[in-house]
Amino acid sequence: METKIANAAAPFWSETPDNLFRSLSSSPAGLEQGAAEQRLRSTGPNVIREERVSGLWGLLAKQFASPLVLILLFGSLVSFWLHDLSDAVIILVIVCGSALLSFWQEARASKAVQALRSRLALTSRVIRGGAELTVPTAELVPGDVVLLSAGNLVPADGLIVESTDFLVTQAALTGESLPVEKRPGLAPPTAPISACTNAVFTGSSVRSGTARVLVVQTGANTQYGAIAKRLQQAEPETDFERGVRHFGTMLLRVMFVIVTFVLAINQLLGRPFVESMLFAVALAVGLSPELLPAIVTVTLSAGARHLASGGVIVRRLEALENFGSMTVLCTDKTGTITTGEVALADATDPSGRSSADVKRLAFLNAALETGIANPLDAALVAAGKDAKLDTVGVTKIDEIPYDFQRRRLTIVLEQPGERQLLTKGAFAEVLSICSSVDDGKLVAKLTPAKRSEFERYFAAKGQDGFRVLALATKRVATKSDYTLADERGLTFAGFLLFLDPPKNGAAQALQDLRLRGIATKVISGDNRHISAHVGTAVGLDAKAMLTGEQLATMTDEALWHLAPRTDLFVEIEPQQKERIVRALQRSGHAVGYLGDGINDAPALHAADIGISVNEAVDVARESADIVLLKADLGILCQGVEDGRRTFANTLKYISIAISSNFGNMVSMALATPLLPFLPLLPKQILLNNFLADLPSLAISTDRVDSEQLRRPQRWDVQFVKRFMLVFGLASSLFDFISFGALLWLFHAGERLFHTGWFTESLLTQMIVLLVLRTRRLAWRSRPGRLLIAAMVAVFLVALLLPYSGAFARAFELGPLSPAQLATLMGIVGAYLLATEALKHWFFRHWAYRTRRKRA
Repeated sequence: METKIANAAAPFWSETPDNLFRSLSSSPAGLEQGAAEQRLRSTGPNVIREERVSGLWGLLAKQFASPLVLILLFGSLVSFWLHDLSDAVIILVIVCGSALLSFWQEARASKAVQALRSRLALTSRVIRGGAELTVPTAELVPGDVVLLSAGNLVPADGLIVESTDFLVTQAALTGESLPVEKRPGLAPPTAPISACTNAVFTGSSVRSGTARVLVVQTGANTQYGAIAKRLQQAEPETDFERGVRHFGTMLLRVMFVIVTFVLAINQLLGRPFVESMLFAVALAVGLSPELLPAIVTVTLSAGARHLASGGVIVRRLEALENFGSMTVLCTDKTGTITTGEVALADATDPSGRSSADVKRLAFLNAALETGIANPLDAALVAAGKDAKLDTVGVTKIDEIPYDFQRRRLTIVLEQPGERQLLTKGAFAEVLSICSSVDDGKLVAKLTPAKRSEFERYFAAKGQDGFRVLALATKRVATKSDYTLADERGLTFAGFLLFLDPPKNGAAQALQDLRLRGIATKVISGDNRHISAHVGTAVGLDAKAMLTGEQLATMTDEALWHLAPRTDLFVEIEPQQKERIVRALQRSGHAVGYLGDGINDAPALHAADIGISVNEAVDVARESADIVLLKADLGILCQGVEDGRRTFANTLKYISIAISSNFGNMVSMALATPLLPFLPLLPKQILLNNFLADLPSLAISTDRVDSEQLRRPQRWDVQFVKRFMLVFGLASSLFDFISFGALLWLFHAGERLFHTGWFTESLLTQMIVLLVLRTRRLAWRSRPGRLLIAAMVAVFLVALLLPYSGAFARAFELGPLSPAQLATLMGIVGAYLLATEALKHWFFRHWAYRTRRKRA
């Protein structure tokens, strides 16, 4: 629904440029740099919603925001009040230590992420002090004069001072699907946005032409800012975020059952309420992977830094997980599959003979147009300069800009003795407006036979690998304005043949993606012949092709069925790209879309992972999740591996931590009613959990087995749940073996029992991390250096802690005899072998169930 604009004062679109320049203390030469800087301090940055980057204090406070942590801090205060100072201090130190550890990791990661994002900050061309400058878009202020051209995002609300064939897409504000022309003028004060043809607004993008705009409103004061403030729209939830949410819901249910059971049992046994409450809360903390936010942030930022070193910038960290789960990549061919270095191979007359006249006309069309910059026009200009052509003596009168429906561009120019309309564009679209043909000698009627002859020539050149455009001309009468109605009755003048060969490494890159379980789909507006030629050259099936015309008549259900089996989508209209992406998603694929043009933005936004390049137009780059510093599928392939490595390491922490913690908590819950004392004291649970989490901080640097990088990985909460149950209960089984040995073999009292189980629990958690971090035999997969160092350190702490004197006494632990220690080490060794065997059974069984389910 369109938004009406209202303001207490007269809105700027009803003012003249001179009045606005005066009221903003500016001029056509722009603000002085010093004045702009001073104004920025008073108006604030030009951003719709300032990204809330917590300062160090805010980030530190966040670590204590968990209800469980707050309950523990409250319990610590209660212990102070009850004069149990040692327990209170110990609990406080452990909780604060864990929070500070998480804070340190997140602070480092946050700093790294901000550094990466700053590399992609948008810039704008402005006139300041009479000179053209490039400044960060966030630093624009009212009174700035901004220069806009095709592909730019409109950075602020402003009044058009000058324009040339200026078309703007403003669907985000008005819902209009087609671009609208903007030019200087006046609009009524009560006009809706769609009627403000003399103004531009944030949230729109430039489709073609150029303009000079006086900035009037920035940031939250823009019309788009007002809408965004009302809606407060959040970013769509990613597949990874959805998985974490489902996992958290499952965890809360398990935690509620265990904690409620333990608290009830302790009260029935008549144990002190405060001690029972602290024990129950410590159990809940022990069950939850409380370092998960820090682990995820650290792992993702480490992956993002590694990607950045290889030429891939992650704009949205959460998208890195989707990068690894991608199963289909949709891409245009120009610049990714092909070199993107388009060259004019020939300019021919209608008979296919090289023609200097056709080359000159094509050069004039390309050199004088002011719309969307593209490599074809650049190639024509370069070829014209090589041929010593220029525009001397030629005056441009008007331009009918290129659009994606007509697929052609018209220039009206004047030369001595005549005024000429000159149209260049896609072969079929240009031929459709022609009624005659110029063969160089005379102009004749364009007969059906001639049309068929031209179509055969077009198809043959396409099959040879040439991209073919057509050129047509027409003498026109003198008038001030030319419209689409003038694009008819033209004379067909000739063909323009371009070459853009496949990149040397394109076929190998597609093969590498295929080996990693990623199918590549080329989506191109180019004709079927050239697309088939390029597709065959890089290993795609040219027979698996759908055209835009076929797509237009196809039902959604039919497209869902055919899209996964199609390699080449050709002659595609811009609006069809998003439909193809959604059809692939509907068939169960995680879709990546690589695009760099104005018409790619909707598909980039719809894809699970939007990928663009640093040279892309603003609107495409801002719609993307991942930005490649170079349009290279080899870089993309490496990025996919890094995404999968990041996902694998994050899932390692979640699966291992939750299964280990679950096992310990089940053991304590079941042992509570059977023992005359608590299985572990609250401070012992917290210390155990704290020490066990230390190696997890090194998981982001861990190696990932090569076989885990070969296939896309997706979140599977059922897998995590089954993993937790199988390996958690296996851990509980060995806990009860330890209980039996301590109680019946060594007749353990409270301190010995606590010491023995604390040691065995910590050792088994290190062992399980070593075993379950890989699907291979544990000794055949080398952990990362930092991870193995952290594991060895905690392993030694577990063995030496009971003999640490005052420190051990503070935690009410005592030394173990050689026989007791040897028995526990034997149980740990047996646990290692049993877990290794169980792991191989589990993954074989789970893989079989997964394959059967997919079948």
